[in-house]
Amino acid sequence: MAKGHLPSNPMQLLQQIQRLQEEMVKTKEALAQETLTVTAGGGAITVVITGDQRVRSITIDPALLASGDIEMFQDLLVAAINQAIEQSQTYAAERLNALAGQMGLSGLL
Repeated sequence: MAKGHLPSNPMQLLQQIQRLQEEMVKTKEALAQETLTVTAGGGAITVVITGDQRVRSITIDPALLASGDIEMFQDLLVAAINQAIEQSQTYAAERLNALAGQMGLSGLL
């Protein structure tokens, strides 16, 4: 079977889908352990997030807090968290789509 083509045999397709589901569960479990690090404000805020969109930590440069600019701090914090979520979602989607492509089922995701 050529990569990216669905099998014509329904049983074979069902088996491939079942294998894909099993591998997706494993990949999702792995994503929960993998982390991405995102910074905002030139490194003033660092967010560590997992591949399943769970924030593990937020680090704030004390100089940012010392500035007393609460509005800027709030804006940078929101930007950092949103950027971390977006990057984590993109990373997870790439991993899951690559998995489907490896199994010749890329048209299903």
